[in-house]
Amino acid sequence: MSAGTDAVTTSNPVDGSPLATYPAMGPNDVEAAVVSGHRAAAAWGLVPVADRAAGLTRLAAHLRADAERYAALVTAEMGKPLAEARGEVEKSAVTADYYAGHAEHILRRRAVEIDSPANVSAFVQPEPLGLVLAVMPWNFPVWQVMRFAIPTLAAGNGVLLKHSPNVTGSALALADAFVAAGFPEHLVTTLVVAEPEVPETVGRLIADPRIAAVTLTGSNRAGEMVGAAAGRASKKSVLELGGSDAFVVLADADVPAAAAAAVRARFTNSGQSCVCAKRFVVEEPVAAEFTRLFLEGVAALVLGDPTDPATTVGPLARADLRDALQRQVDESVAAGATLAAGGRSVDGPGCFYEPTVLLDVHPGMAVFDEETFGPVAAVAVARDEEHAVALADATQYGLGLSVWSRDTERAIDVARRITSGAAFVNAVVASDPRVPFGGTRRSGYGRELAEAGVLEFTNQRTYWVASA
Repeated sequence: MSAGTDAVTTSNPVDGSPLATYPAMGPNDVEAAVVSGHRAAAAWGLVPVADRAAGLTRLAAHLRADAERYAALVTAEMGKPLAEARGEVEKSAVTADYYAGHAEHILRRRAVEIDSPANVSAFVQPEPLGLVLAVMPWNFPVWQVMRFAIPTLAAGNGVLLKHSPNVTGSALALADAFVAAGFPEHLVTTLVVAEPEVPETVGRLIADPRIAAVTLTGSNRAGEMVGAAAGRASKKSVLELGGSDAFVVLADADVPAAAAAAVRARFTNSGQSCVCAKRFVVEEPVAAEFTRLFLEGVAALVLGDPTDPATTVGPLARADLRDALQRQVDESVAAGATLAAGGRSVDGPGCFYEPTVLLDVHPGMAVFDEETFGPVAAVAVARDEEHAVALADATQYGLGLSVWSRDTERAIDVARRITSGAAFVNAVVASDPRVPFGGTRRSGYGRELAEAGVLEFTNQRTYWVASA
């Protein structure tokens, strides 16, 4: 992907070939988008919730009908295996269906019991905020947007989308998808901004009084900028940032099941996910068995062209991401980690990196302390349960957590002692429209999905009514 001051060009990470060039918006174009989006959001907020929900039903149908086109675009722009890209589109459709069926209940008027004075009643009504700015990442080009946009639209807000430049085609296609599903023009607007102009443009938008709130999924550096700007403007913000999720295997776990799940947890989306398990903390009595099975699973992965049905790991989305991963691996090996599999970039065109496993990892190593955004797994052995808890919690992040044990109550007790936004027992961490999603510590704040995802961008307005 390249971005001049007047154009954005996307490229295929398989071979570096250019895909498309899009004119970048200047200040006047961005202003026009804000004017139209603000007007559309104001009108949409007056639409009955049932009618908004009907639009989500149409959106789900549209996504399913055009799933192959969206999936092919995602794969071309960021290298996700095609089967995973299809899954991303389907998950978005499932989420639209979920909110179509639940929005009226979530956004209902809630009566408050008032005992005195006798002539007073009260209720709380969630009401939309207006136009919400969304700064979204490239790793799930469809799902990351839909995860935010669907509940936000259900709540009666509008969306101004600033997507990552390397998935500009996907960003524009998503804005068109809402129109195709019958949503009003300009209710969801994509901004095409050249990369050098992004910080100034986003900062100016957050300060704009017509922008009611902002959400970002991305790096900690970007989150710091957006959070600070939102704070200066006294605006609501939701930040979903980095993660270094622990995958804890206790001595009484079903080790074959845990090892098979560990391969999925780390290498889905070529390891390019905030909720991919990154640090595997294994109690010593089962460490040898887990490591053997885990390495067997990693050896069975197929690195290659993401359009090939046999491929399970595609390229990284950009060359700079591959290079950053190599630096983390090299530094960790130099610090004493054992390279058990992979460990290098693939020669030739494209941004391919071998599925990699590092053993003998401990705090102080790059692959333990930093977020690794690619197909690299770090395995640390714990002496006992207390040591496993200490290792898992030795991180600045706090997004997801996976704990494996045949004793589910023990696993829950372990999870309670490790800070995270979500804890999964004998399961791989994943987002689901039925439960809230978000992090703690440097993984951000606020929640998406479930009831919380709708209410984040509403005014919980109190009505106190005294009879005349």
